[in-house]
Amino acid sequence: MTKIGNSRHPRRLAQLYTGLILYGVSTGLMIQSHLGSMPWDVLHQGIARHTGLAFGWVSIGVGAIVLLFWIPLRQRPGLGTISNVVIIGPVANATLDLLPAPHPIAARAALLVSGIVLNGVAGGLYIGASYGPGPRDGLMTGVAARTGRSIRLVRTGIEVVVVIAGAVLGGVFNVGTVLYALAIGPLVQLFLPLFTTRRPATATDRPDPAAGTAPRAHPTGSDALTADR
Repeated sequence: MTKIGNSRHPRRLAQLYTGLILYGVSTGLMIQSHLGSMPWDVLHQGIARHTGLAFGWVSIGVGAIVLLFWIPLRQRPGLGTISNVVIIGPVANATLDLLPAPHPIAARAALLVSGIVLNGVAGGLYIGASYGPGPRDGLMTGVAARTGRSIRLVRTGIEVVVVIAGAVLGGVFNVGTVLYALAIGPLVQLFLPLFTTRRPATATDRPDPAAGTAPRAHPTGSDALTADR
């Protein structure tokens, strides 16, 4: 079992970082469309507007602050969590720097749709690698676990608050934000099974002879995000 797990480790790492890079690119595509962004990115844009900081650095800072909220929720970051914080923002910055802003509405719509679909693929890749959720997803699953509420309800509540705060600060809330909110769930559900890998079994997942039963492994990857289904 250990040999199998080790042989899969490079593949999972490649999948994790491919997903995070594509996530940053998809973020840049949506922002450059000027037709609306992901809920959290509306907040990032609003903060960037008032601070003068680049969007990517704001994303990193917000991610680090969100991680502080994991402490009372007893959430533990993984490699995917830390990588999420340090990779997505700079990649989004680079995409915005390299990609010219299109003016025709058809070109802007194409950027928006491409960004949403690519974000679904990226989410399936990085979550499916099972190295731990990003700061925002971890906040969602942590609050759901502590309150007993469904992940769908908690995610909706958090993102409504985030969008309102971002819009007040001047972030771009538009049709793209609504379209993303409606489409991202089905897209991730479509792509996640294609990319999900199971982490190797650990000592904590093995049966306890004294108890006479096998303890249930903590959900990771797709299991953690679909635990309420």
